[in-house]
Amino acid sequence: MFRQAVASSSRLARPARPAVRTARPALVPRRALHPSRTAPQASSVTVHAPDDKLSFQGGFRVATPLTPDPISRYEHLVHIGTLRPDDSQRAIIKRLERLWNDLKEYDPGPVPPQSMEITPSFFGKFFTKTPTVPPPTVPLDKVPKGLYLYGSVGTGKTMLMDLFHSTLPPRFADKQQLGSTRIHFHSFMLDVLHRQHQVTARYQKLGKGQKDALPEVARSLAAEGRVLCFDEFQVTDIVTAMILRQLLERLMGFGVVCVMTSNRHPDELYINGIQRQSFIPAIELIKERFEIVDLDSGTDYRKIPRALSHVYFSPLTPENRSEVSKLFHSMAESDPVSNVILANRKIPIWGRELVVPESSGSVARFTFADLCNKPLSAADYIEVTNTFKTVFVEDVPRMGLGERDQARRFITFIDACYENRTKLFISSEVPIFQVFSNESGTAADDGHMRAVMDDLGLSADEVGSSSLFSGDEELFAFARCVSRLSQMGTKEWSELTG
Repeated sequence: MFRQAVASSSRLARPARPAVRTARPALVPRRALHPSRTAPQASSVTVHAPDDKLSFQGGFRVATPLTPDPISRYEHLVHIGTLRPDDSQRAIIKRLERLWNDLKEYDPGPVPPQSMEITPSFFGKFFTKTPTVPPPTVPLDKVPKGLYLYGSVGTGKTMLMDLFHSTLPPRFADKQQLGSTRIHFHSFMLDVLHRQHQVTARYQKLGKGQKDALPEVARSLAAEGRVLCFDEFQVTDIVTAMILRQLLERLMGFGVVCVMTSNRHPDELYINGIQRQSFIPAIELIKERFEIVDLDSGTDYRKIPRALSHVYFSPLTPENRSEVSKLFHSMAESDPVSNVILANRKIPIWGRELVVPESSGSVARFTFADLCNKPLSAADYIEVTNTFKTVFVEDVPRMGLGERDQARRFITFIDACYENRTKLFISSEVPIFQVFSNESGTAADDGHMRAVMDDLGLSADEVGSSSLFSGDEELFAFARCVSRLSQMGTKEWSELTG
């Protein structure tokens, strides 16, 4: 059961439960990929049926060979025009092929069930059963080396990972055998923390409150998939940093093989983070047990021209407000889930309620203040985007230093919309790409910002300049948000989310 990740470490202990989501390639309509796949309740484990002969790329269904290897799948997609030929990507595919061949012959054996030990009670007359976690079942040097794919925005990381995941050998594609999981890293960590919370609570009821829950968490994760694909691996909080090495070691000890994509080389993870020295062992483990692959080839796949869709409205004129309102009512009144528009609908999230000002069955309407002027976290935004396929956000202001917290929440909300393939409509004070910008100056005035804009294929005049973001992690989050807003404003996005 994989849940979405929260942005703030202060709220990580009480994650939300997202709806079932299967993994799909970044350029792919997520609801359409592999119709033969199924997922167990409350799980995002992607299951590939052995007889699956269809794949989706770029919004189109294409025939593919029966359980092909990564090179064959890639060449097929190039041949039919779904992907462009790229010598750099071909070289990367060969790395995927190495791991694919390793997995063909790899058999880690079954994951042992959680066992129970019999312990005497205080008076010695009664006995109780206490959960125990079996020791690792596979030596680390017997687990195939994983892959760590890193590169800047637009290098095709997610596409390559999804191509690999879609071509896994049948035993890893079948949940009844070894199984596999493809998940966003934030979602994975939220699920880890949720499981840790559950296991700890169970131990406390049994009088074992100080017992380490992480081994049982790793065992249960391994039981759901022996190949684990993380998208957008990054470490931004001390909670993740402190548990990551032990978690990875435990997973590998149960025979789990990991594939990760990231924007950073392992040595650049958690730079300037609190107690980073304690995270160094995790970096060393990644460098030892993963093949590190640099994806930067000079080709930015997000810069390929795409037609824009009219989903962003500025400035906040009466005409634009009226247009957005008409759009909302039109979509809500034709909502196939329910066309009844409710006011102040309440969504329960772990014992509290999130109020949705206006909504139909799958269309919701908020103001910026509703979403960002309150102490909400990624868990709240994920619940919103799990519940509603279309979300309207109105009255987004230009944000300055006084709105730093609101800006961070807005970025977290956009991340949740992007991950859940939400159709988004926004009305804003200034053009959407400039909501983080100062009233004067451009990105060209700042070296960091200029590099970010160049990576995204946006001009400095389009985006402006911002004093909101200074650290590397904040600049990356800003860059990702602008990139995603750009992608979510295209007709391609509108079609694949529709």
